[in-house]
Amino acid sequence: MESNEKKIDEGKTIETRSLNFLETIIEEDISNKKHGGRVHARFPPEPNGYLHIGHAKSICLNFGLAQKYKGLCNLRFDDTNPTKEEEEYVNSIMEDVKWLGFDWEDRLFYASDYFDQLYEWAVKLIKDGKAYVDDQSADLISEQRGVPTRPGTESPFRNRTVEENMDLFARMKNGEFPDGTRVLRAKIDMTSPNMHMRDPVMYRIMHSHHQRTGDKWCIYPMYDYAHGQSDYLEGITHSICTLEFEIHRPLYEWFLDNIIETEYRPRQYEFARLNLSYTVMSKRKLLELVKEGLVNGWDDPRMPTISGMRRRGYTPESIRNFADRVGVAKRENVIDVGLLEFSVREHLNKITPRIFAVLDPVKVIITNYPDGQVENLSLEVNPEDPAMGLRDVPFSNELYIEREDFMEDPPSKFFRLGPGKEVRLKGAYIVKCDGFKKDENGLVSEIYCTYDPETRSGSGSLRKVKGTLHWVSAKHTIDAEVRMYDRLFVNEFPDDVEDGKDFKDNLNPDSLKVITGKIEPSVASAKPLDKFQFQRLGYFCVDPDSTAEKLVFNRTVTLKDAWTKLKDKSE
Repeated sequence: MESNEKKIDEGKTIETRSLNFLETIIEEDISNKKHGGRVHARFPPEPNGYLHIGHAKSICLNFGLAQKYKGLCNLRFDDTNPTKEEEEYVNSIMEDVKWLGFDWEDRLFYASDYFDQLYEWAVKLIKDGKAYVDDQSADLISEQRGVPTRPGTESPFRNRTVEENMDLFARMKNGEFPDGTRVLRAKIDMTSPNMHMRDPVMYRIMHSHHQRTGDKWCIYPMYDYAHGQSDYLEGITHSICTLEFEIHRPLYEWFLDNIIETEYRPRQYEFARLNLSYTVMSKRKLLELVKEGLVNGWDDPRMPTISGMRRRGYTPESIRNFADRVGVAKRENVIDVGLLEFSVREHLNKITPRIFAVLDPVKVIITNYPDGQVENLSLEVNPEDPAMGLRDVPFSNELYIEREDFMEDPPSKFFRLGPGKEVRLKGAYIVKCDGFKKDENGLVSEIYCTYDPETRSGSGSLRKVKGTLHWVSAKHTIDAEVRMYDRLFVNEFPDDVEDGKDFKDNLNPDSLKVITGKIEPSVASAKPLDKFQFQRLGYFCVDPDSTAEKLVFNRTVTLKDAWTKLKDKSE
């Protein structure tokens, strides 16, 4: 974002973020007293799936603008297609919006709230000769629309009398005709270069039970017919949509101009949707992953859904910060998923307790430390926040360290443990490797060390070594299941596929590895969604699958961007 300099009374300057184009529009509207200077937005999801990070950006934008300009923001479900909608999706969407930190207060609405009014307006259009019942199939109607560079073909039913259309539409409503046999179309312009203006379908027959209206209706409005009028009925001033709806705007305005007599109109403004690297953002494709069992449900921590990110350990603050960093653009672009991961790391670094965890353990035996002796070392919980205090970590003569922190024949710049090498055990002592033992498979099974009792951390010892390792006491550790999540796709652009393949061919086979980790005992009472930094390893979150007998941790994100490093090496 560019910055502007703003003068203040003392003659100094402060930098302020420049307004995005939507904020500029809103401030101009307020200045011109448009809509009486009020700001009223809405977030209108379809309850046909779980929300993802793209929706999160839209939620932050709509509710955020309302907050900034002391306005209102509605939550409205576009429940116009009962064959794809479920109560589960409605509940998950409400949970996601609240979790992100926003409140629609008493302004929860459904498009189905307006079905009676929408029907009356459809009757008005029929009476005005601006809508007609078409008996043709959907495929034939689509074919007759033609292409933008060539006029469409008028339906043979386009000039039915008002009386015949009124009769047929009433019978459609009463359930006299099977699904797909008739539709109601607006009579606009079959020569328009805008395909959405070529006599669009307003209603289709669907003998489906609706979760809110039951079996009252056998016909349901199309989204393009219901959208603008719903905004109108709710008093929306700034109807903010993603860029693909820009071409729909003339149709929304045509419906309102031919139905509404008041001066007030909601105005639609479009912004570029969020596209994220290594991520699929289509609800249809995400549903495909769920139905085919390629992920473990909508809230699988590998999914870009808000519920999946919540379960993985993302925080609402980090997602809001990410949305703010991305900003609002008018042109489509792809945002590096690394920016999202950076936003998560940045927030978790400030708030998470530090703990020791060893994920690929090898035992260390300190031969000169008294057998049976235990010291409780007081270590800081979070160096970024001293107010979080200290935690006690037990130290004994048998420990676990990471296998990668030991080498039998280390190079000169290997500042970890090896024969004859010294390292500091974080928060404890300096130890020196005197030897090691291998198992029958040739793997190192035990490392033998001696410790210097004068080098306890905080004791004032002047001895320095270059390497510092994390560790856990073997006698006190907690075994936990650790789910090492990674990006779901290996291709930066998962939808880019060769002929004969689809996006699923780009799935990352290593997106989940399950291991058993050794964790320090301070986490014994951790609850689902509690978050921690495993020192030197990454950020982790307690999964809801955890029980009193077994903790389960999800890796939220690594400490550093390992993917960028791998990409740089490959290039």
